[in-house]
Amino acid sequence: MQNLILASSSPRRKELLENLHLQFEVSSSDVDESFDPVLKPGEIVKELAHRKAQAVFNKHPDSYVIGSDTVVVKDGNVLGKPGSSKEAFTMLKSLSGTTHSVYTGVSIVTPENVITFYEKTEVVFWELTDEEIDSYIGTGEPFDKAGAYGIQGIGSMLVKSINGDYFSVVGLPVSRTVRELKKAGYSLP
Repeated sequence: MQNLILASSSPRRKELLENLHLQFEVSSSDVDESFDPVLKPGEIVKELAHRKAQAVFNKHPDSYVIGSDTVVVKDGNVLGKPGSSKEAFTMLKSLSGTTHSVYTGVSIVTPENVITFYEKTEVVFWELTDEEIDSYIGTGEPFDKAGAYGIQGIGSMLVKSINGDYFSVVGLPVSRTVRELKKAGYSLP
């Protein structure tokens, strides 16, 4: 029996895998999420995803472990999770009426393979008023999300359009992850 582990405490990533009716465990990793600022966004998310997956794999060396990381990039600046309401407001204001990129990296670590990749999706926001931003911040949703919004929740009202993988913006490019799991030798039901 192959053991599949999601190396993430994200309820969104867990839900995406549950939607596929896969049997898996959750084991979050407490890895350092700092990164070298000279790295390109795709390299950042691949490195962090791999760090998370490897940390959990080290504890479960007979398993297939999926690690993932997401960042929002606007004008070359990587936006992580806001630490305050003021920071969330600044992030959302900078995204208002513009296009930004969401990068999600995935690393699958198995006893025989390591597969690491990323997906990039372009997201266009509506022009937002200060009142709309304050109202959204008041929901509390922005605080555990890169770029201070969640496309799958109340933040969906901020999004005008996307070009790319919706699920990657949520936090896990599901279709590609499944294909890469198969390549790594995982038997899907």
